[in-house]
Amino acid sequence: MDDDSGNERQEVTFQTLLKTPAIAVKDVCCLGNCKHKSSSEWSSATHLVFPYRGVYVRHVGSDSAVAEANQVLFFNAGQEYQISHPVSGGDGCLSIAIDAPLLLELMPGELLETREKPSFKRQQQRIDPRAQALVALLRHSLHNGVIESLEAETLMFTLVRRAMGLNAKYSSSASHGHRKLVERTKLVLTSDLSRRWTLAEIAAETGGSPVYLTQVFQQVEGMPLYKYQMQLRLARALDLIHQYDDLSALGLDLGFSSHSHFSAAFRQAFGRSPSAFKQTASQR
Repeated sequence: MDDDSGNERQEVTFQTLLKTPAIAVKDVCCLGNCKHKSSSEWSSATHLVFPYRGVYVRHVGSDSAVAEANQVLFFNAGQEYQISHPVSGGDGCLSIAIDAPLLLELMPGELLETREKPSFKRQQQRIDPRAQALVALLRHSLHNGVIESLEAETLMFTLVRRAMGLNAKYSSSASHGHRKLVERTKLVLTSDLSRRWTLAEIAAETGGSPVYLTQVFQQVEGMPLYKYQMQLRLARALDLIHQYDDLSALGLDLGFSSHSHFSAAFRQAFGRSPSAFKQTASQR
């Protein structure tokens, strides 16, 4: 999302966290009151958007993409789109715009639509836990004023390279029906991250059998459904970690069975304990 969109929505707020000749970084928050498709909007520059809280759907023509914390969204300059919020609660995103010649240097060929200007072939791509940790670390550090511009720029380029270069098992050959089933599944998962869903419950919400659901999700996203849900929970922990003095309570609030379960999953995904990550983000 972009503050230079064709129809700026009053429910959206933008906070500039970093602006240099090479890169502009904004924290974008939306109340999410528009359940159905918004009026048409467009971006003035090509940029990457990393959702870190909540969920929305971006519609480009007949194509749609569910935006949540396991994905990076690609917004092309001048491309018309609409936004909807089928799940209440709004969203928060880190928006990164890079000077066009530099972005062309960073973009891998398989994502590049044309070599004349930075333009993405697809709407989104899955990111990994290390990219999510970088998003949270940079956002918290910039908000707290504990990181200098040179370090922030360097880490932003690292984040963008990782997000665009990750060989996610994206199946462009997946049928329209399969992609829609996966989109419905993502919306179910993000509607209540703390809930301990069963396959039968998710299948009942999305339509289809549990076996079929697991097969299709693996095919389209390249990872099992349960791991995808775990990564969503851990991404939410990165967003909320600075708000909790008791990190055991954070884990329990996100549906983990115990603090040890939360801490082990966090360490496995991000390479450090929740307390160590919180200390790094606040005292960098």
